[in-house]
Amino acid sequence: MQTFFDWQVYEFVQLPELYYAGSHGMDIMGPLPQTSNGVKTYGTKTLDGTGNEVVLFQPANDITCIMDEVYRLLEEKARKISGARIEHNKFCVSVHFRCVKEENWLHLAEEVNSVIKSYPNLYATQGRKVLEIRPSILWNKGRALEFLIRTLGFANRNGVFPIYIGDDQTDEDAFKVVARRRHGLSILVSDSVKETHASHSLQDPNEVLKFLQHLVKWRKMSVRS
Repeated sequence: MQTFFDWQVYEFVQLPELYYAGSHGMDIMGPLPQTSNGVKTYGTKTLDGTGNEVVLFQPANDITCIMDEVYRLLEEKARKISGARIEHNKFCVSVHFRCVKEENWLHLAEEVNSVIKSYPNLYATQGRKVLEIRPSILWNKGRALEFLIRTLGFANRNGVFPIYIGDDQTDEDAFKVVARRRHGLSILVSDSVKETHASHSLQDPNEVLKFLQHLVKWRKMSVRS
């Protein structure tokens, strides 16, 4: 049976009516549609941790064994470099080097490349002090966003206003999707000025929280009026 990777997030939020996505959009879980309201069931039906029926969409599901193997190899490499940390996200493996001395960054990158060169179906990208090893499939956060909009039946509905908030280079693909729609809000979270496809920016998670609180307040006021 297929399983959603990040049950911890799902159990923390405890809102079964939401869609949850991890691993750059390669691991998506949502509620099983109960009515024919335009929502289509894409993916595999399974059960969540409490026995509720959910739907999983995992476009790279056939590569999990390879990711397990790469994770073990990178774990061995990381032990030789102080501060390096390897994180297994099921459909991608993250090599964190935030705590690695700068003079060792190149050596770490070489060690990572020495592993993935044997796997032509994988590639590496760089984020914020992290190297991401991912499957070479036509999928990213932007495609995941498009998938969710389409699956929820929102693709051709002008009244839908998507809001996407992200703080990583990999979020740029989703920012581009929002920009192409010309109807929505894309927000980069960064405390420095940088080139981005996002339409707006916030400095840190505290500002994100304030923004979301304002959204809730605005929604309550609009309902009352």
